Amino acid sequence: MLSKSTMEIVKSTASILEVHGKAITTVFYRNLFEAHPELLNIFNHANQAKGRQQTALANTVYAAAVHIENLEAILPVVKQIAHKHRSLGIKAEHYPTVGEFLLKAIKEVLGDAATDEIIQAWGEAYGVIADAFIQTEEAMYKEAEAQEGGWRYFKEFEVAKKVLENEKIVSFYLKPADGKKLPVYKPGQYITVQIEIPGEKYLHNRQYSLSQAPGEDAYRISVKREDEGHPNGVVSVYLHEQLKEGDTLQVSAPAGDFQLEMTSTAPVAFISGGVGITPLMSMFETLATTDANRKTAFIHCARSENYHAFGQEIDAVLAKMPNAKYFKLNSDEPNGIINREFIQQNVAEGSNVYVCGPVNFMEAVINDLYALGFTESQVHFEFFGPAMQLELKA
Repeated sequence: MLSKSTMEIVKSTASILEVHGKAITTVFYRNLFEAHPELLNIFNHANQAKGRQQTALANTVYAAAVHIENLEAILPVVKQIAHKHRSLGIKAEHYPTVGEFLLKAIKEVLGDAATDEIIQAWGEAYGVIADAFIQTEEAMYKEAEAQEGGWRYFKEFEVAKKVLENEKIVSFYLKPADGKKLPVYKPGQYITVQIEIPGEKYLHNRQYSLSQAPGEDAYRISVKREDEGHPNGVVSVYLHEQLKEGDTLQVSAPAGDFQLEMTSTAPVAFISGGVGITPLMSMFETLATTDANRKTAFIHCARSENYHAFGQEIDAVLAKMPNAKYFKLNSDEPNGIINREFIQQNVAEGSNVYVCGPVNFMEAVINDLYALGFTESQVHFEFFGPAMQLELKA
């Protein structure tokens, strides 16, 4: 437990962190990787290059400062980040190193304003926050291991099949190299693939949604090929052009809190943009086997007709669900955008809505849902990248 004086100091410095948080976390990552370059085998280089990891950490530190007297208020964020950490193989021994460099970064950016008293208070607060993450992640590791066929950290998988879905997306069917049974996952979850690319100094980790319903003998991920020079391009180009059937890579156990609510009887709506369709495919296929009569709307927007994927699979699911409708939109055509009017006309009142796609797409869709009266408990979303704040107006 933190002392009252410590909590007061942390709360009083929250406004400073709100202003200087991004500068602090930028310095933090720079110094951390200079001293411990081996950690670049864990962190996503693309998120670092785009500044997303720095922003995510700044948001988390600020939220912790604001709620230091009641950290349970940020428990949903802690769990979301813990899922990502567990998927990446973050260990308890990493936290003291992170704490050391975070405090040094606060001191470097704030200078004399970061008094010894402030640094000491933040050191104590970090210890409590880190402990919450360590305990939460350890429970997740144990849960992943306890499943039949489960494991901790990473395990070798073989590419059993590689399928072209459209001119930008390729699906990879991954099976355990040891031939053991696959643990069941929750519809909407993701795995991390850890890749050693020839000529690259460090390992690359990418989290990809599982794009089919659980229960199959392989995990399927569906990867969009990014252009050369794009921060994500080095991995997606390698997967598309060099990874072959029979090759192996390291895979983490499924993780993530973006999951289909299995007990609700309310109508369901899936709204996706681009490759954001992948976790929703897993949910959609699952509904067809668990609750085929559920009233369901699946709305998907792609850049053009050539960028749509999973057409035959969607048709097969629709054939099993008499109360389901699929809407295919192309953003390069007139009226091809998912706007508030379209949502109002095609998403049933009281639906549980699942949204996934580019950040700007999700901000627009989710804000439209809130404006139409949908509540935070009804709107569920996932985006690709570190946990970060969307500009939402609930």
